[in-house]
Amino acid sequence: MAQRQRGTGDLELPRQGRRWYTDALLAVLYDIHGNLGALEAVLADAEATGAERFLLGGDFTLFGAWPCETLTRLSALPAATWVRGNGERWTAHPAQAPADATIQAAITSCVGALGIEAIAELDRLATAADVDGVHFVHASPISDLRSFAAAPNDEDGELLGPISAGRLVFGHTHLQFRRAAAAADVELANPGSVGMPFDGDRRAAYALLERPGGALELKRVAYDWAASAAAVRERFGADGGWAEIVAGRIERAAF
Repeated sequence: MAQRQRGTGDLELPRQGRRWYTDALLAVLYDIHGNLGALEAVLADAEATGAERFLLGGDFTLFGAWPCETLTRLSALPAATWVRGNGERWTAHPAQAPADATIQAAITSCVGALGIEAIAELDRLATAADVDGVHFVHASPISDLRSFAAAPNDEDGELLGPISAGRLVFGHTHLQFRRAAAAADVELANPGSVGMPFDGDRRAAYALLERPGGALELKRVAYDWAASAAAVRERFGADGGWAEIVAGRIERAAF
């Protein structure tokens, strides 16, 4: 049985403008994409490790089976900093998204699930955050779509923009890695995707960051990815064919 979609009035929307500077461990979550099973596994692992703060790096709900439930769960986190991704921008402004029929159908489904109020609130989120001396963006400091490759290349300098932080954390590509930037003394780190990894490893990906200047640990957590893929098909299988494409990506851990 497909799970009931919640109305907008049932959603607790993100608290904005909050920044948390303490010694508590910071869990860094990117690209959840409405995959509640993966999110719950990551949160359980992070909390068991001692994480008390959360950095949420965008693309929270689009393309997933549980957009409302995912947003409600994230909004309940006690100490979270939110960064907007291209998914939030596209959902609020579909004309800014590619004209691809699959993407537009997924946006329509997400809009119907979340409602206008929640979508507008997510669209108003900041596009960057500075926490514990680390700069967080969705894809890069200059774009929520253009991001860094896993290997150094000539685009690093342009993508960095005017960044002054020594460590930059970003997502968007769904590939977990860290490396030095080719053009500056900056550490680049991509925690990977919680809900839809593209590196061949189906486990949910995230990162843990110790207090200012501390170590950053890239993490993987097992979860029932088959159930998440099946849920996308069951809930949205009739909505333009996008659900089958997304389910396949979850199953393959590849684009």
